[in-house]
Amino acid sequence: MKDRDNKRIELHGFNNLTKTLSFNMYDICYTETKEEKESYINYIDEQYNADRLQHILTNVTEIIGAHVLNVSKQDYVPQGASVTILVSEGPVVEIPTHYTNEKGPLPDSVVMQLDKSHITVHTYPEYHPYEGISTFRADIDVSTCGEISPLKALPYLIHSFETDMMSIDYRVRGFTRDVNGNKIFIDHDIDSIQDYIPDHVKDEYEMMDVNLHHDHIYYTKCRLKQFRLEDYLFTPRNQLSNVDKNWITTKVKNEMDEIFYGHVTKNE
Repeated sequence: MKDRDNKRIELHGFNNLTKTLSFNMYDICYTETKEEKESYINYIDEQYNADRLQHILTNVTEIIGAHVLNVSKQDYVPQGASVTILVSEGPVVEIPTHYTNEKGPLPDSVVMQLDKSHITVHTYPEYHPYEGISTFRADIDVSTCGEISPLKALPYLIHSFETDMMSIDYRVRGFTRDVNGNKIFIDHDIDSIQDYIPDHVKDEYEMMDVNLHHDHIYYTKCRLKQFRLEDYLFTPRNQLSNVDKNWITTKVKNEMDEIFYGHVTKNE
């Protein structure tokens, strides 16, 4: 992570820039039977409930310098959860040089409302009707106004939501003015989202960038470099034949390719 010179800009009034970080992650699993598929969905629902989601997003508010004012949460039957948190905003512009080691799985859905800003999480567990592939997707959006930097939360989100693949985009919208009335369309330096990803994470993932610097739009997608079949088996299988191993590997890798590149590689 780069060290940056965070010079404060003297503004005329409130900082009106809107900064939005969208973090999208996928977990992929091989589930052979209908019972395994249902067990996987139940596992996701149990692990990623409203309490744990509230815990994760409360930590995010602390990292970006916001303050929680009120919490409303609900777990649903038969599955799912939601949380709404009202927080106030604080001026934080510096980029962190470290992040917490605390992990937190994702519950089903969350909305955190900041003063003129918000944090949301939604999860999408699903499975293929007959080919034995289950996926779990979570979308986390951190949108802030003023001097709060949502990029401060990125290392924590990556660490909290262990994932096979992730896509991250960051955009700065609107403008603010300095004391002389000049428009400011971005108030910090950024070349790539990778600047805000810890080096050890970058070592683990293949990464691709699409950046529109003039429009202040930055996008990075990531996929784990190392593939170990045992990491994708929901139920351990100690006596798989080589044919079975190759078949499952092909199915899982095909699913990863389609998600990573955003298009279907074969007819299902």
